[in-house]
Amino acid sequence: MIGFLRGLLADAGLDGLVLVDVGGVGYRVLVPPATVPELGEPGATVMLHTHLAVREDALTLYGFATADERSCFEALVGAHGVGPALALAILSIHRPRALRRAVAEEDVGALCLVPGVGRKTAARLLIELKDRLGIDGDVVAPPAGPAGAAGEGGSQPPARAEVREALVALGYEADEIRAALAALPEGDDVAVLLRAALAGLGRAR
Repeated sequence: MIGFLRGLLADAGLDGLVLVDVGGVGYRVLVPPATVPELGEPGATVMLHTHLAVREDALTLYGFATADERSCFEALVGAHGVGPALALAILSIHRPRALRRAVAEEDVGALCLVPGVGRKTAARLLIELKDRLGIDGDVVAPPAGPAGAAGEGGSQPPARAEVREALVALGYEADEIRAALAALPEGDDVAVLLRAALAGLGRAR
């Protein structure tokens, strides 16, 4: 099995297909689309951690910037109904740390940011990935809501999840929402966080 490739970037497409020249041999590798800009211009030296998918009619090489990203990809494709294309799409929206946080917090809305993932699929994935990613519930504990506020549906969603849902409802794109959430200060006041997110989005535009 090919564990990694180190060579020169010969070509890269926005669809995630890159060509890596290793000692005069060109390897076609599929990477998360969000990784493509990070590889640099053609001629740059790159290293990709790889996963070789073997099918009767094809051998496909998938590449990742880190070994952890590859591990998350392998956990995703091991889940029911998740193929390599969807796994790459998920990793383009959620890097490993963000994915683990979403799974630990049972954050359905986070996975719904991925094109093609609905609420039912997201809820099922959260259950499967918690075991596959080795998350035991203590990794990232959701903020506790006021006593008695949770109701029959369980604890309230984290403040950041509410901010994200508000931004989705306002029509912002997934990339914009992810960047806005990453820049938020600490805190659990939804109104304050939402104002900060909107201010940041306004500056970015």
